[in-house]
Amino acid sequence: MKIIFTVTNDLTYDQRMHRICNSLAENGYDILLVGRALKNSKELMHRNYQQKRLRCFINKGKLFYLEYTIRLFFFLLFHSHDVVCSIDLDTILPGYCSRQLKGTKQVYDAHEYFTQVPEVIQRKRVQAFWEFLEQRLVPRIKNAYTVNNSIAQLFFKKYKSNFEVIYNAPELQEHPLENNFSKKILLYQGALNASRGLEQLIYAMREIKAVLWIVGDGDLTEKLKKQVNECGLNNKIIFKGLIQPDELASITRQATIGINVSEQAGLSYFYSLNNKCFDYMHAGLPSVTNDFPEYRMINEKFKISVLSTCEEVLLINDINKLLNDEELYNNLKQNCLIASKYYCWQNEERKLLEFYAKLR
Repeated sequence: MKIIFTVTNDLTYDQRMHRICNSLAENGYDILLVGRALKNSKELMHRNYQQKRLRCFINKGKLFYLEYTIRLFFFLLFHSHDVVCSIDLDTILPGYCSRQLKGTKQVYDAHEYFTQVPEVIQRKRVQAFWEFLEQRLVPRIKNAYTVNNSIAQLFFKKYKSNFEVIYNAPELQEHPLENNFSKKILLYQGALNASRGLEQLIYAMREIKAVLWIVGDGDLTEKLKKQVNECGLNNKIIFKGLIQPDELASITRQATIGINVSEQAGLSYFYSLNNKCFDYMHAGLPSVTNDFPEYRMINEKFKISVLSTCEEVLLINDINKLLNDEELYNNLKQNCLIASKYYCWQNEERKLLEFYAKLR
């Protein structure tokens, strides 16, 4: 079976797609992952599946989506495949159109609740377009999965569509358990975009005796660097930029506490269960984490985090609490390792293979 996966990113840092494509390729599927080329895109790493980048003249805004949709549609039309897996709403239309013309199968993989991400809900016309597309197409795709139970339940409630849940958890690996309590290193990893709680975190660092590593890049990078400079925190906050996924785990294991707080900016954030939650867990890294439904459910099972918000005063209190309570810290650390055996790619891979086996 040949499967084409379609995304709008440049493939370099997409951990979920690399896990999925690698697992399927190792189990006999012919896999092609299609994304787009950007001006600063790095050379693709060799994988055990094929990768393709489409180059666009326009790389942001409404015209980008129009151009990419057209390019992706014709690519799918003239490349043989049995299944196209559309990742999120921004690639669903070309997958659906090519399916209608070629009689192939389509899978929908919802990485987030797309119509409720901050960049969409702030623009009502844009949101109305994506909601229209979702209402028209999602109920017509019988084979779908998503990243957590909350989003699966939302889709079932709206469309009576059944979504499987495949968590974006790393592969369980044996590694030495380092005691980093005395290092006092905080770690944020992920996109540096609006509503991620980064501005509040930087202000909070004035009252926290620790170093903060920020791993990632995004729309706010330069603004955040300016904020750090204005606050006189250049000696406490280090921007490490984008790190290859294969290198990220070793950096994560060097930290003391993981930071995973954001604003409640739309239902997509409220019902999120992001990569960093699992990355911190697998590194044995206690975290200060959003008190949102999915994180709360994990914490009720395994107690791996101090649940908090991105409100500055609470953030200062909760981070300092964990930095100064070694017994609590070590308990959470041990619980992270227990939880990682439950939330791991070995378990999720079985669900993935069962899902695609039904399409044969």
